[in-house]
Amino acid sequence: MIRIFNHYVRKASLQGMLFDLAWVLLVALVAVLMQVDRLDQVFPLAGTHVVSFAACLAVIGSASGLYEQSGVSTVARSWSRALAVLLVALPLAYAIFGLLPAGLVNRGAIQLSMMAGVATLILRRAYMAQSTVTPAGRARILIYGAGPAAEIVGRTLRASDPNALIVGYVAGPNEKEPSVPAQELLTASDTLSDTARRLGVDEIVVALTERRSGSMPLRELLDCKAAGVKVYDLNTHFEKTLGQIRLDYLNASWLIFGDGFNQGAWRTAVKRVFDIVCAGLLCVFSLPVMLLAAVLIKLESTGPVLYRQERVGLNGQKFSIAKFRSMRTDAEKDGKPRWAAANDDRITRVGHIIRRLRIDELPQLLNVMRGDMSLVGPRPERSFFVDKLTQDIAFYALRHSVKPGVTGWAQVRYPYGATIEDSQEKLQYDLYYVKNHSLFLDLVVLFETVGVVLTGKGAR
Repeated sequence: MIRIFNHYVRKASLQGMLFDLAWVLLVALVAVLMQVDRLDQVFPLAGTHVVSFAACLAVIGSASGLYEQSGVSTVARSWSRALAVLLVALPLAYAIFGLLPAGLVNRGAIQLSMMAGVATLILRRAYMAQSTVTPAGRARILIYGAGPAAEIVGRTLRASDPNALIVGYVAGPNEKEPSVPAQELLTASDTLSDTARRLGVDEIVVALTERRSGSMPLRELLDCKAAGVKVYDLNTHFEKTLGQIRLDYLNASWLIFGDGFNQGAWRTAVKRVFDIVCAGLLCVFSLPVMLLAAVLIKLESTGPVLYRQERVGLNGQKFSIAKFRSMRTDAEKDGKPRWAAANDDRITRVGHIIRRLRIDELPQLLNVMRGDMSLVGPRPERSFFVDKLTQDIAFYALRHSVKPGVTGWAQVRYPYGATIEDSQEKLQYDLYYVKNHSLFLDLVVLFETVGVVLTGKGAR
């Protein structure tokens, strides 16, 4: 994992994206060079087109999940994604390079070259998604602990990271009843540093369920770290591996003394400018869609086009949120607030469509322009639910230390939730965002939101 502006990015995904961008630039360079006399003519002639297409391809690839790590996606899923990306990328390449100056170059030849290059690139990416990870390329991980916490670490590693190879577990002195497979337990005949050296360990995750006095071999862990072995505690492991801050083993001291929570004036100002510019552009480009949605809502049922509701925002301040109405006007006729459920009969036919495509959220761009919300942040919740969730879930109030967002890290990582348990799961992603938010992470969320909208993932 590589940390960029506090956000953890998989090294293989970053390398794949950079390789693809370099390939696009190389194909464009060769294609245009065949049409001009000198190298210095390439960039003035086609530089804008190349950069625009490379940026579009990066967004499409990220949104479609094309850079998912090897071994996570099924064969059918990988190739269907590749086909979907091809259906978008090929016409896009044809259109963008069709704007090259007529007469100066053979536009048709450049268009065909770029389309062939992009097709090769995407098909290669789909093949790579199913390639087997070689043992030499896998990170060798030793888990210090053998209780329930260690079992969770092992299970999540195997499920989320095919590049991770668990070499074994070392039980802590206070762990008498292991929760991990007995055959994976390592004997305690050597010191921890000797064991790590013998097994060629790259990383140690300290996952002790019981941390009473004497259970932590601090000197041996320090020796391991001095020898170049990465040592992570339980919370940091989940933060970098899953992009979440788990609540079951979280303590306030880790949040207080760790890094993150950078809310400075500069960060606030940059985010505000970014929100205004992007929300303004989105309002302009989505205006036809919003007008069509308004007409369809009005034609289908009586009642207002927009649905207004009080939500809780920054520092617990309340504000009015606007959404396109997707439910009947009597959706809460009994006066009791409740979450939308799967196949909710209160949702209209038009409502099902606009909720699936997230069109119902577009009026919230006006909330962003007013400053009540940001483009990216934890989703704003109703006061009724906030009061209950704050009582039931530890650290829930922390999500109100930043502005709520139209989209968020929890929204692109976890499907729609309608229970206390779902709210707890989503809070783990919200806490990750609150702790590590940056302009870079906002861009990552926006890219992934495009994929969520296109696939309708998690909509209700």
